[in-house]
Amino acid sequence: MAEKTPHQNVSFESEGRQAHGYIAIPEDGSGPGVIVVQEWWGLTDHIRDVADRLAAHGFVALAPDLFGGWTTHDADEAGEMMARLPAEEGARLLAGATDYLLARDEVTSRTVGAIGFCMGGGFVLALAAQQGEKVSAAVPFYGVGQAVPESYTGLAAAVQGHYAVRDSMYPVDQAREQEEQIRRESGTDVTFHYYDADHAFHNDENTAGNYDPENARLAWDRAVSFLRANVE
Repeated sequence: MAEKTPHQNVSFESEGRQAHGYIAIPEDGSGPGVIVVQEWWGLTDHIRDVADRLAAHGFVALAPDLFGGWTTHDADEAGEMMARLPAEEGARLLAGATDYLLARDEVTSRTVGAIGFCMGGGFVLALAAQQGEKVSAAVPFYGVGQAVPESYTGLAAAVQGHYAVRDSMYPVDQAREQEEQIRRESGTDVTFHYYDADHAFHNDENTAGNYDPENARLAWDRAVSFLRANVE
């Protein structure tokens, strides 16, 4: 059942409207900025943990709350919440989050990285295409949903994708087509990794029953190294 369990510790403005999110700061107090984009479950414990893990690696990680504090572990409810979020509304909020993160004193980078999962993976690609040079690294994990761009001509970020060959929500053939489209239309550095796994294999809350520890660890290590190399 959907419930309000907000992991919000910061507020920021996005086109004159207030938005909220969860920010994690490294122990030494500063680092490159990374936007973390939630799955359709909301800003859950798992997404908060992803931000905390990035902070442990030296990043200032901001996870904007796209659902206003609402979370669920029911797939039908998650689908309904995702459907109620227009792509343009989510993109607007993420644009505000990008500007907010870049303006924070703790952020040492001139650009941000963006990492997202499921619905959030689609929004990562939309954010990178929308924000151009502000986003230097885009890391979609099995990105699906309303925000997956039709065009990548505005994208300037290096892209590292993580997709599952047994993903029924976003079949691997579509992922390979997306990889080639991004490479063709953006002209940026594009690398997609494919795993013998199912959709949401990285989510250790295992909400969909597909968590794969070995592939999740491999994908995470690749993502962290990629962000380190490209966010500056």
